[in-house]
Amino acid sequence: MNIHDSAIHYLQKHLLPSFKAMNVDLHLTGCGLRILDFGSQAQGGLRAGIALSKLCMAGLSEVSLTVGGVTGQVVQVSTDHPLEACIASQYAGWPISINEYFAMGSGPFRAARGKEKVLEELELVTPATRTVGVLEVKDFPTEYVATRIAEEAGLAPEGLYLATARTSSIAGSMQVVARSIETCMHKMHELGFDLRQVVSGCGSAPMPPIASKDLQAMGWTNDAILYGGRVTLWCRAEDDELAELIARIPSNSSADYGRPFIEIFEDYERDFYKIDPLLFSPAEVTVHNLNSGRIFRSGEVREDILRSSFQWP
Repeated sequence: MNIHDSAIHYLQKHLLPSFKAMNVDLHLTGCGLRILDFGSQAQGGLRAGIALSKLCMAGLSEVSLTVGGVTGQVVQVSTDHPLEACIASQYAGWPISINEYFAMGSGPFRAARGKEKVLEELELVTPATRTVGVLEVKDFPTEYVATRIAEEAGLAPEGLYLATARTSSIAGSMQVVARSIETCMHKMHELGFDLRQVVSGCGSAPMPPIASKDLQAMGWTNDAILYGGRVTLWCRAEDDELAELIARIPSNSSADYGRPFIEIFEDYERDFYKIDPLLFSPAEVTVHNLNSGRIFRSGEVREDILRSSFQWP
């Protein structure tokens, strides 16, 4: 599965023909790189959020907004290419820091860059001539920064599309909440599970209120997954391995579990790297073993914490 071809196909066939109807703005930089604004300065919206979530997963997923959950809306995701969609593409594993510009990078351009341990370990490094990157950021990169990003990914600027959205936008919040499967799989990788055994996945998490500031939006979107995310995976593995692993996958296995994320973040002086990395996973996980037919499940949704975090009536 070539994630770059898949992302470009989704972009050209499904996104670019209707980007104006999605309230997405397209900017062409002087160096030839194109920026799609889903919610940095543009209005964006629900359709933009679904499209951005799919783009983060290289077009290898289905994403929808359905009725349910503590807030009344749930972001639902499914994929039959979980390794490529979630780990090679969606995981925000590229912290871009160039001069004063900083953004978290996700999308298939990470695989083109290929400088992350998880990509190397799972043999997901894939060079490209055209691909897509997603930046969770308020400000567009300058032409110098855009050129540097393309160069680090091994691309000419005209071969790269960059999609942007701030967290405190509808599209930006939705694309974070759409990471329920990705957080589950990354946690399993950290616990030593071979993700190549995962065949398919589906997940859901409540759509939080849209915050007026990015810091609050970061807290609410994290809480949506940590305390409201449900993930089901279909695997081909050994029952003994899954039985030993399942209780360690959900967020409640972390010592930092139990409070709204923004409180945890403040307690660690706003330093992500001081937070227990085992916290970042969904609230409830179910694994079906296709080899044996057995089902393994652990964790629970905590609507009480979600209501406290969201200040939901």
